[in-house]
Amino acid sequence: MKNLKTILWVVACIVLLALIGVVGFGYYRKATMEVKNPIATMEVENFGTIKMELYPDKAPEAVANFIALANRGYYNDKKFHRIVKDFMIQTGSKDGEGKSNATLGDLKDDGGDEEYTIKGEFIANNVENNIKFEEGVLGVARGDYTQYSSQLKEESYNSGSSQFFIMTKTTPSLDGLYTPFGKVIEGLDVVHKIEEVEVKAADDSEESSNSEVSTPVDPPVIKSLSVETNGIDYGLPKTSEPFDFMTWYYQNYGGLTE
Repeated sequence: MKNLKTILWVVACIVLLALIGVVGFGYYRKATMEVKNPIATMEVENFGTIKMELYPDKAPEAVANFIALANRGYYNDKKFHRIVKDFMIQTGSKDGEGKSNATLGDLKDDGGDEEYTIKGEFIANNVENNIKFEEGVLGVARGDYTQYSSQLKEESYNSGSSQFFIMTKTTPSLDGLYTPFGKVIEGLDVVHKIEEVEVKAADDSEESSNSEVSTPVDPPVIKSLSVETNGIDYGLPKTSEPFDFMTWYYQNYGGLTE
């Protein structure tokens, strides 16, 4: 009987140690397992390849949105419609002119023809995101309605959608006011080649000293853009209905002036 108790005690100890080992290994593996960030590869026709690392831990909504659109082919054949030397290059407009964004149908199978926006992920919008707008950083383009009313901060901050830009020069004035969500890791020379294309004022802009000369004469075109997620499903972003600026302007100012 005494020997049986000893054997049972030894077996119990072995089982306990085995369980501790399994649990401990699980925690160790989880703590040491390297989770690779998604990598986007963009081929720009006649310019070259740009690879970009995305940061889902800093801007999960922006990254989920970008991945979903890219891997559904939305960015293929899109133009770089706005280029400002020593600042940034911008693309992602559905019409190729910077006047429209993706629709819910571009984002998911059961979406419609309505455009959408996502939440801005930056400090001014109460989201902790400490990525700085350095050379090569990707940012979500958005509207700025505060030039019409200081009360439209929320509408401005949460107006981003499919358009994004790549910094060609470090610009601290954007820090905390726009959503940074990735950075170029290969092909920064391609970004700077795109930056050098000839630009003009927009065809529908008024000729004045205030007109931005940023519309490419011969816009560079994205041949393809896709994202390697390393088997991780980042889901879809939470979307909102875009702010109806035209209706707001009419209600507050009685119509647009010529």
